[in-house]
Amino acid sequence: MTIADYLREQGRLAGEREGRLAGEREGRLEGQRSTLLKLLRLRFGELPEPVVARVRAADAAQIEGWTERVLTSPTLDDVLIDR
Repeated sequence: MTIADYLREQGRLAGEREGRLAGEREGRLEGQRSTLLKLLRLRFGELPEPVVARVRAADAAQIEGWTERVLTSPTLDDVLIDR
């Protein structure tokens, strides 16, 4: 194996690792979204489709903030307010 072959192989392996880690991050985020939707339904009842779509499109920081407010906010709008 030449040095060039070795470096190509290392690059390929690094790319596979990065792809696996990205998949794991996305999987965790999807789990957090599902949990938040469940909590919102338990607290506020059936959710309007725009709310479900908004949660499904949210990033990790938004999900975290909304999850922190789900038990203390009096209304669904108060949970989902952008601060």
